[in-house]
Amino acid sequence: MRKCHEFIESYSVSVFCSTLRLIMNFESCVGVAIWRYCSLALVCIVFCSQALAEGFPSVVKKIKPSIVGVGTYLPTRRPPAKLLGTGFVVGSGQRIITNNHVIDKNLDHDKRERLVVFSRADDGKTKLLTTRILSKDVGNDIAVLGIAEKLPALTLSRSAMAEEGEEVAFTGFPIGAVLGLYPVTHRGIISSLTPIAIPAPSSGSLNAQKIARLRNPTLVYQLDAIAYPGNSGSPLYDVRNAEVIGVLNMVHVKSTKEDVLSKPSAISYAVPIKHAVKLVDKVK
Repeated sequence: MRKCHEFIESYSVSVFCSTLRLIMNFESCVGVAIWRYCSLALVCIVFCSQALAEGFPSVVKKIKPSIVGVGTYLPTRRPPAKLLGTGFVVGSGQRIITNNHVIDKNLDHDKRERLVVFSRADDGKTKLLTTRILSKDVGNDIAVLGIAEKLPALTLSRSAMAEEGEEVAFTGFPIGAVLGLYPVTHRGIISSLTPIAIPAPSSGSLNAQKIARLRNPTLVYQLDAIAYPGNSGSPLYDVRNAEVIGVLNMVHVKSTKEDVLSKPSAISYAVPIKHAVKLVDKVK
């Protein structure tokens, strides 16, 4: 089969070149022009094919240094560090976006428990950075944290909502730090732009929060790639250019969309990045 493909490819190129030579012989000036344009087109096709083949791995390499773990540190606890979710660096390199539910914990200040960010240094060692909450949007489950050290930052998309069918990826810590602080990447497509709220089967299943969401439904991205609890706060990005278009959310959205199910599905969701952009702009 491989030899067959090679023969067809070789034969096609041969016919292509022979046809162009005939054109050149028939009318010299026009033939040369066509030859040049076709040669340029052929070079572009080869170049683009290589770019597409090598493009996504280079995007992942660009993304990974900006991925951090978000958790707490308590000196008397064993182990003292506890990873709660994922975050990613934006802006000046001192701002981190994550989910609000990831950092919405009651810290034991009497025992010196503090909110921290876990980052991998160039030598592979884990750095522990103290962080503080700068701003949060409880309704969309987004939070912005601040750190003193500068880290590589990702670019946030300023475009409109991404479309259904677009290829996307997300990188984070799906099962926490069980296997070490190594970011994991998942790839898929946007399956649907879906409202975060769904109609209730009866008035008895409604509460104030659900009624508010039904009145002003917010669209979120539904994905065909599977995410896990540790992925909460991971960046959802365009596989072509690494621009962040959303924030993975494995608790807030699912608790609303799927509370009518006896067993939650494996469907993943992400909150559009426009909600995070507003928060980041506030704390510049």
